[in-house]
Amino acid sequence: MAVVCFIPFLMMLVNATRSNEAILSGFTLIPGTALMENYRTMMEYVNIWAGFKNSLIISVLVTVLSGYFSALTAYGFAFYTFKGKNFLFVFMLVMMMVPGQLGLIGFYELSKNLGILDTYIPLIVPTIASPFVVFFLRQYIQTTLHPSLIEAARIDGASEFKIFHTVAIPIMMPAIATMSIFTFIGSWNNYIMPLVILFSPEKYTLPVLMGFLKGSQVAQNLGSMYLGIAISVVPIMIAFLFLSKYIVNSISAGSVKE
Repeated sequence: MAVVCFIPFLMMLVNATRSNEAILSGFTLIPGTALMENYRTMMEYVNIWAGFKNSLIISVLVTVLSGYFSALTAYGFAFYTFKGKNFLFVFMLVMMMVPGQLGLIGFYELSKNLGILDTYIPLIVPTIASPFVVFFLRQYIQTTLHPSLIEAARIDGASEFKIFHTVAIPIMMPAIATMSIFTFIGSWNNYIMPLVILFSPEKYTLPVLMGFLKGSQVAQNLGSMYLGIAISVVPIMIAFLFLSKYIVNSISAGSVKE
């Protein structure tokens, strides 16, 4: 199954090195010699590395901020008692069921009134509040972190934030890493929001540039299209390669009770 799933990616990488005529002639796993020609054709129409940089900046910031503040929120929901706690948690669950596209027009108007259109702020700040990540981390930490550890840290005189950073965060790291994979991939592949918010070509993210690439003359050169897609997929594969081991740890957490 792993080999079958890898074949489309291998075809993409191979076709990125082949000429348009070679691709149309048939399928092969032998790399071609038109890689540099495809690259020059692609760069004549779009600066894909500028889009790569923009997407990387946004995705990394979204992943880091979402992971930290979602963990902080989940920790609060799991181990603190405050007025309206259950209502807020239920409200958060309801928000998980509302598609983000429904609020696109309102979000555009809000960004316009705040004067933050054509900036990265609307693409980064709202993603800090991720209901699904908070829900997942809350369920995880309730399973893996025993309240006695927190009580022991308080007896030793640790502040609440120090307990969170030194006790809760290390225990939550497998779950945070798991959610970081999906957060990074979601932010990296985000197309609708940057298309609506950004106007300056130098600020476009990679998915937006790839959309323009499909509508340009580059679309007639299949090798250049495959090369652009390959460049856009590489960061996702790298992120999954280094963080995938945490998925197994977070899924198996709490599966065995002693």
